[in-house]
Amino acid sequence: MKLSWLATALLGAAMADALDTITAVGNKFFTSKGTQFFAKGVAYQLTEDDPLVDAEQCSRDAALMKTLGTNSLRVYHVDPSADHDKCMSVFDKAGIYLLIDLDTFDTYILPDDPWWNQTQHDRYAEVMDTFIKYDNVLGFFVGNEIIAKANQSTAAPYIKSATRDMKAHRDSKGYRKVPIGYSAADIAELRPMLQDYLTCGGNSSENIDFFALNSYSWCDPSTYQTSGYVGLEKMAKDFPVPILFSETGCNTPGPRLFDDQAAIFGPDMINDWSGSIIYEWIEEVNHYGLISYGPPVAMTATGENVKGGFTRAGTPTPVSPDFENLKTQWAKITPTGVASSNYDPAHVSTRDCPTSTSGGWLVNGNVALPTLGETFKGTFQPSPTATGSGAPSPSSTKNPAPPNKEIAGMSAGLVGVMLFFTFWL
Repeated sequence: MKLSWLATALLGAAMADALDTITAVGNKFFTSKGTQFFAKGVAYQLTEDDPLVDAEQCSRDAALMKTLGTNSLRVYHVDPSADHDKCMSVFDKAGIYLLIDLDTFDTYILPDDPWWNQTQHDRYAEVMDTFIKYDNVLGFFVGNEIIAKANQSTAAPYIKSATRDMKAHRDSKGYRKVPIGYSAADIAELRPMLQDYLTCGGNSSENIDFFALNSYSWCDPSTYQTSGYVGLEKMAKDFPVPILFSETGCNTPGPRLFDDQAAIFGPDMINDWSGSIIYEWIEEVNHYGLISYGPPVAMTATGENVKGGFTRAGTPTPVSPDFENLKTQWAKITPTGVASSNYDPAHVSTRDCPTSTSGGWLVNGNVALPTLGETFKGTFQPSPTATGSGAPSPSSTKNPAPPNKEIAGMSAGLVGVMLFFTFWL
């Protein structure tokens, strides 16, 4: 009996050697063979549902992703109770790693009324337990754009609490050291305080393993200087952990030329950045898609795989000229980096915990992290182990504003991404 094309693909994936696992050392990602890893990635969600359960769809998409030059995907929401073996095998076979968000629609940390409790912990842990077995899992995110305004920075210690407890869960289970990081909104008032805070204090069990930025400041036509990337590079210089773009690809005014990729992977930034994730795979109302599964339909249309005016499954067709423009850019980029055997992480800089500023960063130094189940009470106490500059003064942070339930994760000033989150939620 002849095998179907999908069965053949899956059998080949099962027989092939799994991708090398990836770890974070200093400010680099390295494969288990010692090769530095740079992400050429795409955000991949399709609908609010788990996109990693339909093997047929994963196979169709993976084949086109491979021609694009993709080596990594970011997936925002998954169902830990589902079977992901076939899709993960398909992407492994295609040479594609995955970054998985641990939070779900009802467990993310709220920016204006933050807490970190047992329910959140257990839901995050379930996602980790489900995906940790796959060698092509590059890393986990403990949050996405939780802090989207300057007055929401008091949520930052809760991000570190989630990081602490997820790293403790990972290590207590004897899992491999899959990097755990955070995906931040590009908010000028918080740069570089947030990235410094999440890596400061000297306790690696509490600090993120990598930092990622959702930035849309480079809108073609632009340059390294005029886009603001020169400032992002200055803040990333010798950063203590890997840093990469977890969303990028401004589509204003369009079409997208993706000239920023030459800067990210070029001599100006390559020593400090570990690649980028392009937003996004599927075309929808925000017009950030690299592919479509069919022409737009009425917003009120219903049917299998139709939602929000777009078909969300089927044969992927490149969106012109964006898909080809990105493919051309990535084809020109072949960074080799440094071998792990020749890399000395001693040169990276340990950052001080930022002190609070009026109307800006609101966490004063190295504060004691909230315990599991603790809600924000309007103040943080100094960490008992705080040392060096950046340690808090006796007057701790005050609650900047009454809490509200605005959805975390919206990039300020980016209408397309705001529409994206409105759709999902």
